Amino acid sequence: MSVKFCPIASGSSGNSIYIGSDHTHILIDAGLSGKRIEKGLHELQIEGNKLDAIFITHEHSDHIKGAGILSRRFNIPIYATYGTWNVMKEQNMLGTVASENIRYVYSEENCYINDMCIRPYAIPHDASEPVGYNVFSGNCKITVATDIGHVTDTLKENIMDSDILLLESNHDVEMLKNGSYPYVLKKRIMGNYGHLSNETAGALLVEVLSKKLKHVFLGHLSQENNNPEIAYETVYNIINRSVLSGKSHLKLYLANRESNSRTVEIE
Repeated sequence: MSVKFCPIASGSSGNSIYIGSDHTHILIDAGLSGKRIEKGLHELQIEGNKLDAIFITHEHSDHIKGAGILSRRFNIPIYATYGTWNVMKEQNMLGTVASENIRYVYSEENCYINDMCIRPYAIPHDASEPVGYNVFSGNCKITVATDIGHVTDTLKENIMDSDILLLESNHDVEMLKNGSYPYVLKKRIMGNYGHLSNETAGALLVEVLSKKLKHVFLGHLSQENNNPEIAYETVYNIINRSVLSGKSHLKLYLANRESNSRTVEIE
């Protein structure tokens, strides 16, 4: 049995991650137009009607924009925490979703879809009950960890022993400080419930490195306060300086902001 992983897009303007096994196809987030997500899936030779579920991390538009459209078009269940669903319903953020497609997840509790086990975990972000996700299929563990204000023990515990990790590397601190964003927004991004910087992402990776961690995608890069070269070089150099780096067979990639990234497949 094999598991495929591909970020359809990951950035401040939209996020959607495809994970597929022999029998199951899911999305983590759907923060692009339905048409754009369908295009990304088509490039992976997956049609929308093959999706079994959409799992939402939190209610911000760059993570939910296409979820309602896809759910209505292909009768797909949407899974999210109570807090996330409450906000999405109150603000009518998804449009009409069939009652049978409104599903709930709970931090640290397993949710099973065919041959996959999906387990959400709490993350610190300025949203209502936001979560990251572990996805297990066969012997493979995949972790999606974005929109994180600061590193917690829960985060580190859930990243540990992953085979594939999508990790937020949102901003370069100096670019953000010297950029055009208003002070309030800068403070929010650098705060405890904002986003991880390149430097913090690199330091976190050093803590969780192991021989099992084979593939890391740096994701959710800011278009205004980061660039791919800086993000990659910063994280790579931090890992390379670590005395632990020799214990890792890690391959480091950048998740594209606007288009499908490379597909990683693990048997």
